[in-house]
Amino acid sequence: MRILFLILCFIGFSISSFAQNIVVIGEQDRQPISGVALYNGEKTKSGITDLDGNVDISEFDDDELVYFKHISYNLSAISKRGILAGGNSVSLSLSPSSLDEIVLSVSKFGQSKRDIPQQIATVTSKDVLFRNPQTAADLLESSGQVYVQKSQLGGGSPLIRGFSTNRLLITVDGVRFNTAIFRGGNVQNVISIDPFVVDRTEVILGPGSVVYGSDAVGGVMNFYTQKPKFSFEEGLDVSGNVLGRYATANQEKTGHFDFNLGMKEWAFFTSASYSDFDDLTMGSNGPDDYLRTEYAETINGVDTEVSNKDPQVQKFTGYDQINLMQKIRYSPTEQWDFNVGLFYTSTSDYSRYDRLIRKSNGVLRAAEWYYGPQEWLSGNLQVSHQQDGVALFDDSKITLSYQRFKESRNDRDFGDTILFETDETVSAYSGGLDLTKKLAPKSTIFYGLEYVYNKVGSKGKQTDITNGISVADASRYPNGATWQSMAAYASLQAKFSSEVSFQGGLRYNHILVDADFTENNQFFNLPFSEASVNTGALTGSAGITWQASKLLGWRFNMGTAFRAPNVDDVGKIFDSEPGSVVVPNPDVEAEYAYNFEVGTTLNFNDVVKFDLATYYTSLKDALVRRDYTLNGQTEIEYQGELSTIQAIQNAGRARVYGFEAGVEVNFSEVLQFTSQFNVTDGFTEEEDDSRVPIRHAAPAFGNSHLIFTKDKWKLDAFVDYNGQFDFEDLAPSQQNNAFLYALDEDGNPFAPSWYTLNLAGQYQITEALELTASLENITDQRYRPYSSGLAAAGRNLILAASYKF
Repeated sequence: MRILFLILCFIGFSISSFAQNIVVIGEQDRQPISGVALYNGEKTKSGITDLDGNVDISEFDDDELVYFKHISYNLSAISKRGILAGGNSVSLSLSPSSLDEIVLSVSKFGQSKRDIPQQIATVTSKDVLFRNPQTAADLLESSGQVYVQKSQLGGGSPLIRGFSTNRLLITVDGVRFNTAIFRGGNVQNVISIDPFVVDRTEVILGPGSVVYGSDAVGGVMNFYTQKPKFSFEEGLDVSGNVLGRYATANQEKTGHFDFNLGMKEWAFFTSASYSDFDDLTMGSNGPDDYLRTEYAETINGVDTEVSNKDPQVQKFTGYDQINLMQKIRYSPTEQWDFNVGLFYTSTSDYSRYDRLIRKSNGVLRAAEWYYGPQEWLSGNLQVSHQQDGVALFDDSKITLSYQRFKESRNDRDFGDTILFETDETVSAYSGGLDLTKKLAPKSTIFYGLEYVYNKVGSKGKQTDITNGISVADASRYPNGATWQSMAAYASLQAKFSSEVSFQGGLRYNHILVDADFTENNQFFNLPFSEASVNTGALTGSAGITWQASKLLGWRFNMGTAFRAPNVDDVGKIFDSEPGSVVVPNPDVEAEYAYNFEVGTTLNFNDVVKFDLATYYTSLKDALVRRDYTLNGQTEIEYQGELSTIQAIQNAGRARVYGFEAGVEVNFSEVLQFTSQFNVTDGFTEEEDDSRVPIRHAAPAFGNSHLIFTKDKWKLDAFVDYNGQFDFEDLAPSQQNNAFLYALDEDGNPFAPSWYTLNLAGQYQITEALELTASLENITDQRYRPYSSGLAAAGRNLILAASYKF
């Protein structure tokens, strides 16, 4: 009997102890909130929610009021007895402010935004549900601080502070997404990330090489996907979401579902999304230069130019895409957290639209130009451990990852019977160890190690479409080429006082590239059979934040960043533009950027807020495309055309500078105005020391929102706007691509200014059912974002319904 009594007491004690753990969630999105401070009236008892919104309240008395405080949410107080009676869950309502945030992962661990000297842009999961971005590129664009270029509907190449493509870094759950074949031209890999599974997106504006290494020159785009959630009751907890969406501009039909299975120590999250996009229709009010008046079609074996019955329809832009994700989570104790993430994404074939509208001597140049399915397969394991008192660390995180990227390019000239095809596969392996250690009550060091290995598979062939016979051709990259990165970093955050905080760090990175050109030398008489890069880079940063008063705050930051040569720089063979071919160059080295920025915040009693920043970046030894000689020759024949020889070289110097301004006005608890405006300018120094506009500096752009939120309603009237680039504002490469732009009075290409008026609304029918509708580009403007081959959507009605269970 005594043993039975002890067992019953133990069970009762365990249940009672388990019942003391609660979760704090957002009232609107029902998502866990980390970093919520809990305390009693006398502030003698306290706690703080972890990354999953969990906290233990066992030290509070049953009738004691527990206060919940978070800078982004309204202060709330509820008795402990009431919390337990309410199912161990507390919901907080958002405060009118949105510019203040607490938890970020700039150093791979949570930090307060006010202690970070860099400018950060964020997009949350509730923003995704309200804005309805079709791709992750559209998600980034909705921030108002990232510009997006599109060569085709299945694309989206971000531009940040005058940099793009392989001078920007993408991570997914802390894992490097950039590969050894990220190029200097526009890239569309970001569309492989499913917006529906992104819990939070954080964009570091400016260099991030100390923590993230090569490519983090202009910015770092961090996508954090949903984590499985544990149950706070005995047994299995099942929850999920179902969503359907339709858009008129490209007849989008999207379906998504996810479900979560939560137990006390195990949790599983499964997600699937499918989208079908038809050809995109542009607006009716704007330059006629953008109209798709004709297209190529093969009729009875003959390439024919066909008149487009509706020139506003951008023929052959449609495609479809599937996204799958599976997460598994195991947490045996409060100190250990194991996470497994599996991702698979694939598109259909999709046309490169800007190549389909090019003309040569008044005739369409390409009969077909399309990418094969873009596939991304990824698996990662993350093990987090928290252990105060260990000599070397308090928090640690081990990340192991494997990724496989597949893509292909297929093109055939108008009237030609030969279809050229290149197929690429990149296998990417990475391992990282990240740690933190509190050195003093107000000082924390973040440090870690990283290893990345990429292997590139590349094949080329040409096929005679009349008989289907294929023969081998030059590959785009040297088959079997490898890229390796080994790095160690450390950064320190120290609070000198409650008003002044310092953050600085160093990173050493070593890069190895090996490429063998034996296979391609049967097609090109290259003066070398192999190439290798063995180089190191030391980068650093230092910044201070100073909250001078409740009204005024300052940020000062300076740092260096680098981009090491990759396989695309060292070994690529491709046609960069009509009449030019880029060949390998084994003599390239890393390029460096030096950045300085200053920012300030003004807060007038949480009613009016300003967030301002200005920056200056100098890029040296830039890897740029320049004319080149091969065996003493300046021209060779490539894919049947005599072409000027070019190569990637350390021949460029550039300066980029700009200004960013954000404003927030809270008229009341239900009415808010926000606006974001960005100006970027800069120049590249040519070989003759002349200065020309920098290629990836976007025109002035921004957005303004008037938001009404009350009860079950949310309404947003907003405008997106974009400045003009005259002919002399365009980089030389863009001046030579007149087909992308409108023509001015002198017949020269230019990028006109544009704006769109938009209205979005959301209604919560029940706690589970929500409807969203948006009418974008109400005035049906016809425009192309800078450097894009694709004209943007005309008037577009988006309807979506979501259901939570």
